[in-house]
Amino acid sequence: MLIVDFEKLIIDTFTEEKLQLVKDKDEYGFTTMGSDELKRVGYCTNLTIETAKEAARRNVDLLITHHDAWEWMTGMKEETLDILKRHDITHFFIHLPLDDADFGNNTTILEKLGFRVVEKFANDDEMYCGRVGELDKPIEFKELARKIEILLGEQVKVWENNDRLVKRIGVVTGAGFSTTNIEEAVNLDCDVYLTGEKILYTVQYARFRRINLIVGSHTFTEIFGLGSLTGLIRERYPHLEIVRIAEEHVE
Repeated sequence: MLIVDFEKLIIDTFTEEKLQLVKDKDEYGFTTMGSDELKRVGYCTNLTIETAKEAARRNVDLLITHHDAWEWMTGMKEETLDILKRHDITHFFIHLPLDDADFGNNTTILEKLGFRVVEKFANDDEMYCGRVGELDKPIEFKELARKIEILLGEQVKVWENNDRLVKRIGVVTGAGFSTTNIEEAVNLDCDVYLTGEKILYTVQYARFRRINLIVGSHTFTEIFGLGSLTGLIRERYPHLEIVRIAEEHVE
């Protein structure tokens, strides 16, 4: 696969119309450019010094991440990009469009948990960052929490604010701390709200609105859309090697 093939695949997959909505907003794009020919693609949630080094160790030609390196961590982005450049690795990140996509973070995590996706919510500039999932047969809240821990491979934070069985769940994996998003989930008759980010207001408002709250890490609630995206890449280019770049549970 060539870089131009990858660029065309991204446009075809996310649609030019959707990408135009966030053009020039630092929501997707290349940060480094290496060789034109791509034989091995790596993916992970975050671009960090550690993931850049691991991509180099795994001989990756293209690293796809959900998050770009954080600008406000002084010096970290520069060092991370230097590692990629020294090893001739192309880096591409896809943020808000992957949250919005029907194969993205929120949809995929729901499907892996056995939910049917029935609603979109958390609208951000015509990008829907949240999804509502529904079960045919309701389950206990504690059972859902255990299933999420198994899927993420980490312990989650749990606040049980009602005693209902779980039939509907609202999910906003990234930037899900907003009380507005919780209010939307409540209005959509969700029994549980799942996110990868929380602040004090998140916990307080969930308790006030009596909606059960589950919080996993930002990193591991947002890996699933990348897995789906690289699966689509593999379908078009079956001889391309895809590797997941390991990240630590640091949150």
